[in-house]
Amino acid sequence: MRLNRRQFIAASSVMVAAASARAASGKKYKACIIGDTALGGYGHSIQYAFALRDDVATVALADPDEAGRAQRASEVGVERTYADYREMLEKERPDLVAIGPRCTVKHREYLLACAGAGAHGFIEKPFCDGLASGDEMVAAVEGKNLKWAIAYNFRGMPQVQHAKRLVCEQGLIGTLLEVRGRGKEDHRAGGEDLIVLGTHVLDLMRFFMGGSPAWCAADVTVDGRPAGPADVREATEPLGPVVGDRIHAMYGFQDGAAGYFDSMKNPDGNGGRFGLDLHGSRGIVSVRVLPGDNNASVHWFGDPSWAPGKDAAHWAPLPDAPVVEMKDLQRERNKIITDDLIAAIEEDRRPAFSIHDGLASWEMIQAVFESCVQGGRVALPLADRSHPLTRWG
Repeated sequence: MRLNRRQFIAASSVMVAAASARAASGKKYKACIIGDTALGGYGHSIQYAFALRDDVATVALADPDEAGRAQRASEVGVERTYADYREMLEKERPDLVAIGPRCTVKHREYLLACAGAGAHGFIEKPFCDGLASGDEMVAAVEGKNLKWAIAYNFRGMPQVQHAKRLVCEQGLIGTLLEVRGRGKEDHRAGGEDLIVLGTHVLDLMRFFMGGSPAWCAADVTVDGRPAGPADVREATEPLGPVVGDRIHAMYGFQDGAAGYFDSMKNPDGNGGRFGLDLHGSRGIVSVRVLPGDNNASVHWFGDPSWAPGKDAAHWAPLPDAPVVEMKDLQRERNKIITDDLIAAIEEDRRPAFSIHDGLASWEMIQAVFESCVQGGRVALPLADRSHPLTRWG
């Protein structure tokens, strides 16, 4: 786009002012927050994404809800607020943006606007509402060499990182044979649980398996019968279409290892089973996400038969497991991800918790729905990137 003299001077003045403000604050990066109190809020403390970074100044926040905007701005300590995030991006010209709403139906809109403004950033999970939009989002970021991370804070927990080293590098439980994951199995059990909490479990599955699966086969039911086109509905949150109150999915990984994900409506409650069990040739590692404190309980059972009581085997904490105490959960829960994001920007590499991981996990989610529609096993990556539930029937 060609600028006339007046436009060039105006644009230059804004850039100079932004640079001066950054220099005056002693901060290296300028950050903005996108939220929507009425539509997905700020996810899990996304407004505090950069709060513990000495080199980042969070200067503005956008939220169309007036009361919510004022409350969050006061909590975060920003002076400038906007009803329209597009105006904020234009006027503030941030280096970094944190996208808080858990409404995947607007993630594409938000991220494309941020990429258009040349901003790196951090986005709440789940990543997208379909592979077609997710592909477009990743392409927009890659086209400008921008770095974007996703809020997979479960994977970032020190106990989980420690488990990865013991299992995948030191062979604590031998050869990994299968991985079994479950969602939260609350009121969202089934298809919605697969999207909201399953995205964490599937990300952990890829993390321990070392990559994405080659195929998926799923059984999806409603009230005990096979799901059909008439059972497709909108999720209770703005996440797009879902189906099923019970899901049993199987994934085929390299070397014949299998991954399983289950979520079902259960009148007896969910039992706190949200997490992942790793079954190896010499034992089991269990990863459970503890409610309310963003922490993990990781234990192992060292017997190849997986049989409690045999040879006096018993469950025990992982050897040399780190002890983690968060004094400020709101600000600390995403710190490992945003620290890595800044390092990725400065080292010009892909973040360890990248939106590419978010897209890969979504592909595993969409594969479940594709298998349901097709009535059998489907190969990954999916050839048809459109959402299967929107073309069923």
